[in-house]
Amino acid sequence: MINYLIPTNSLTFINRLTRTFSYVLTFALVLLSSLLSFAAFAGSSQQFHLDIPTINEDIEVDGDFNEPAWQNATEVILRYETSPGENTAAPVTTTAKVYASNTSLYFAFTAHDPNPENIRANLRDRDKSWGDDMVGIKLDTFNNARLAYQFFINPYGAQSDSIENELTGQESDAWDGIWYSKGKLTKNGFQVEVQLPLRLFNFDDSNPIQNWGIELIRFYPRNEFHRLSTHQIDRNVSCQLCQLGIASGLAGATQGKDLQLTPSIVANKSQQRDATQTQPWSDDSNVDVGLDLRWGITPTTLLNATLNPDFSQVEADAGQLDVNNTFALFFPEKRAFFLDNKDYFDTQLDLLHTRNISSPDYGLKLTSKTDDHTFAILAANDVQTQFLVPGNLSSDIAVLDQQSQNMATRYRFDASKQLSIGGLVTLKQADDYHNYVASADIKYQPTQQDTFTAQYAHSQTAYPEDLFKQFCGSNDCSPSNSNCDNRNCAINERVLRTNKEGDFNDAMFSLTYEHERRNWYTTTHYESIGKDFRADLGFIDKIDVTKFVAGGGYIWYPENNFLNKITLGGDWDITHSQDNERLEQETEMFIELEGGLQSYIATGIVQRERVGRRHDPSLINIDGNSTMFDQTMGWFYTNFTPISSVKLELDMFLGDDIDFANNRPATVNMINPGIEWKLTESLVLDISYRYQTLDVDHGRLFTANLSDVRLNWQLSLNSFIRLSSVYTRIERDPDLYVYQRPDRLYQDMGNELLYGYKLNPQSVFYLGYSDAFIANDDIDSLTQDEKTYFMKISYAWLL
Repeated sequence: MINYLIPTNSLTFINRLTRTFSYVLTFALVLLSSLLSFAAFAGSSQQFHLDIPTINEDIEVDGDFNEPAWQNATEVILRYETSPGENTAAPVTTTAKVYASNTSLYFAFTAHDPNPENIRANLRDRDKSWGDDMVGIKLDTFNNARLAYQFFINPYGAQSDSIENELTGQESDAWDGIWYSKGKLTKNGFQVEVQLPLRLFNFDDSNPIQNWGIELIRFYPRNEFHRLSTHQIDRNVSCQLCQLGIASGLAGATQGKDLQLTPSIVANKSQQRDATQTQPWSDDSNVDVGLDLRWGITPTTLLNATLNPDFSQVEADAGQLDVNNTFALFFPEKRAFFLDNKDYFDTQLDLLHTRNISSPDYGLKLTSKTDDHTFAILAANDVQTQFLVPGNLSSDIAVLDQQSQNMATRYRFDASKQLSIGGLVTLKQADDYHNYVASADIKYQPTQQDTFTAQYAHSQTAYPEDLFKQFCGSNDCSPSNSNCDNRNCAINERVLRTNKEGDFNDAMFSLTYEHERRNWYTTTHYESIGKDFRADLGFIDKIDVTKFVAGGGYIWYPENNFLNKITLGGDWDITHSQDNERLEQETEMFIELEGGLQSYIATGIVQRERVGRRHDPSLINIDGNSTMFDQTMGWFYTNFTPISSVKLELDMFLGDDIDFANNRPATVNMINPGIEWKLTESLVLDISYRYQTLDVDHGRLFTANLSDVRLNWQLSLNSFIRLSSVYTRIERDPDLYVYQRPDRLYQDMGNELLYGYKLNPQSVFYLGYSDAFIANDDIDSLTQDEKTYFMKISYAWLL
């Protein structure tokens, strides 16, 4: 049984939580009363209105519009270019027809092009066709300017879908619905036919007539990346979903049966060996059977459940260099169970990052929206317990060999289209460990240009008594040494942050104000994170800090010029510890340019004062125990498309840095070029190379190289072959290191070959092979130490 009961000694935590919510609710009610004087500025019929007829006729989605139903569908024209032009006449003609049946929404796009030979279309996997000509649909099914479904299709029918979240200002393409599309090139352009089953959507089916926010879009990439729309977009309004039009219709619409069962079989054989010794391979073979359930209990309530899930990474994480870095690396979530309706859990702070649940045996997720109330709950076990140990100068990952239970609950009340208040509670607990977090948040938009956001969170945590041993820094006090304690452990910040007795509590809060207009913007932000605050189901890697940021910028929109947008901006920030010790102060100025060749160019200069490592790592204080370093650094970034088949990218920075390993000034140089080369319509090569050096007074401390090569051959819209290889090479001069003696040469390489067939995002067949190589001072050349063969079959039954 899963026991999520909070122990009796947590009553203080519950009392604080209750007071927190009562304060926020009182403040929200005061704000709500002031909202009555504001006119709604979310989707409105004055912006754009579309009547959707109901025609009880389903069609075959084949890219041809020859069914009688299309003769009675509503037709609209995408009249406006919203970017880079500002609500100017669209340069090409695009029409769309739309109607609804009892089970689906149907769209038929006709995209005219005076030069159809210039259409950019490629066979790509799902969510990989950005940069192509595309048509798209944006739907806010509650018309409350909070979340919107987005569907985009290229001329071959390749699909991309995502969720736009107005509360966080982010778009996530992690969501994958099961819907249908077919595209075809014509002598006058291209056309696309789309079916969106109503079971995809959360909506209120108690309404006799649906009124959904809507925008129909076309992307027309040529020398510039043109965005065409059914209606105008006001650049003086900071809220994007507030500017949708209205689609009325779907009389008597119901979600219908929304029950999806997805059984899966996963088989793998892995082999490992110690590359430093000539030992035989150790084999491990597994065959697992799993089951996923997706049940739309009502049109507004969705249940996801998984048993014995396959949470392997089908696509390898992008390579990252972990050099001269004192904080843990961030890796995004890619697993379907956690990504479905992920946006229901999002808050302004990253209090839920599900990569902290590494290998569950089961999971349950319930999401629901009724009227102005949104509720979500997630529960899963984990065969181990892992979490982030944060600090103000460093962070690291802790792992306990204990099964853990994990839970997150989110509630949000949308008082109006301008005001949302909510709360999030997370729990993570194992045998002698727990972390409970409760937070309350608010977002308020009193005008179309102003946005206030605030969030408060409180945590209670208990660590195992010997957790600090994982972070002891000397050979005579390793984590396996049972005699390790404060007297013989080489103490560092992670030891000090984890050597705790009993429960410890603390809080954090964040306040942000933003003002955005067509030609200028300004923002201020303040956050305070207590010394003992922990968010072990999230990714809060810094604690014991306060930070204030103020910035702004001015924007020009040149006309009849190579450049179509120029932004000049900057910010100033200062960071202290909770004891008011200055950790960092930074000033940055930058300029951004957008224009022809679909180009984006940005460059800036940073002047920073920042502390290095602690002189005496056994003391947590900063003043008198660290050195403040002056840094001046310049950076440059660009990406552009010189020809339709090639996209180039360059990221670089150079200037002053800190040698954190030895606590002294240094000079850094980093260059990171990349290329996406569409060799054919179905074959794409992605190459990224990062070169970084760090120089100190007596020479070059290290030279680091990271190469990431990925070749994707899209055999059809449903099948592909993917080859990836990530290679790291780090050369160091051990004689220049003061506190340690690292390997002179370190290398590793990971390769993966994968064949995939996707009938839809959940009905898949994968067959693949991966391996890993390593080399260091004890291993002369790259030597294979891991290899894995794997296969997965799953099929989604739509009942």
